[in-house]
Amino acid sequence: MPILEMKVPSPGESISEVEIATWLVSNGDWVEKDQTIAEVDSDKATLELPAEESGVITLKAEEGDTVAVGDVVCLIDTDAERPEGAAKPESTSQAPAKESSKEEAPAPQEKAPNPAPAKTYASGHASPAAAKIMKENNVSAQQIQGTGKDGRITKQDVVQAMSAGFDSNAATTWGGSREQKREKMSSLRRKIAERLVSVKNETAMLTTFNEVNMQPIMDMRSKYKETFREVHGVNLGFMSFFTKAVTTALELYPAVNGMIDGKEMIFHDYADIGIAVSSPKGLMVPVVRNAEQMGLAEIEAEIKRLAIKARDGKITIDEMTGGTFTITNGGVFGSMLSTPIINPPQSAILGMHNIVQRPMAENGEVVIRPMMYVALSYDHRIIDGKESVSFLVKVKEMLENPERMLFGSKSPAEVLLGL
Repeated sequence: MPILEMKVPSPGESISEVEIATWLVSNGDWVEKDQTIAEVDSDKATLELPAEESGVITLKAEEGDTVAVGDVVCLIDTDAERPEGAAKPESTSQAPAKESSKEEAPAPQEKAPNPAPAKTYASGHASPAAAKIMKENNVSAQQIQGTGKDGRITKQDVVQAMSAGFDSNAATTWGGSREQKREKMSSLRRKIAERLVSVKNETAMLTTFNEVNMQPIMDMRSKYKETFREVHGVNLGFMSFFTKAVTTALELYPAVNGMIDGKEMIFHDYADIGIAVSSPKGLMVPVVRNAEQMGLAEIEAEIKRLAIKARDGKITIDEMTGGTFTITNGGVFGSMLSTPIINPPQSAILGMHNIVQRPMAENGEVVIRPMMYVALSYDHRIIDGKESVSFLVKVKEMLENPERMLFGSKSPAEVLLGL
């Protein structure tokens, strides 16, 4: 009887072991070829493990087990006959769900003034993958509408609900039991913790601040955003302006784009910009390659592509490694000011914050302007104070004069005059 041994594939270079985060099937289940049977955590990302063949599965590792790359984690009996009525994988059960949604005509009434009755629409149980994400993000089943068989809540249901946001009036309450619970940290979370501590201990990290008048960019977006979307098929956001401003400043101050390797300094003739994005698994930092060669539309399209992959849990390790500089935007969560931590082995990170109408002095008069505080955390071992401050000032100048992005660090008049 042919038995297929499924081994842990190598998620990427330098990764020797992974942790079984969640089994999406049970012992003795029938699985289809390419069906996702488990989620595994490495020290860099969470990856999906697909079945290599169809058959009956026998699990050889438990959830939470740490297994080496190449170890056998399950067996698949490829000679077994597919049982009648065996459940299809969740990924193939979405079509019937759409049909059932037609019968749920009252669903649009969620827009009614009193949304309370709509909180009881989850009639089934959550799948293992969905339950894990819900637990990690403190989301209850009553907040999710299941689209699987018999109202079963799938992983995609949770991801979509979290992306859309929840009713602020539906906050969960404390249990009041004074109980405690312990949970093992995932390998990804442990690695993040180690990296953050090492950055604080091994770098001479400092942070410099400035403020940016966002009115010019906001005016440009208001004027061209509809045309931009029609022509390029993507929205015109703030991140592309910041990325473009950063790449121009990095060319002038290459140490900010460099890193330390032992007793040597490495300088890059390119700008691979890491963009921190929120996902159900937490904050991830996919990398926009050669951002210095891209226009605003190309940057927006690439950020959108990477953000969707991160949200859906399909981002690869290669897409999250090798950056030379990072931008993080705490403003989307309401942050006014923060000191971002460097993403090693990089030497600097730019923090964006929320935009607030503030009184400013201009030409001896007080005016109201949409202002954003920006912060640059940097490694003082490779970046001097003058370079860090000058870099941030250049970013500020570019953002407050966005037309300079067409001509590098010079204004159109300076280019015309050959200055």
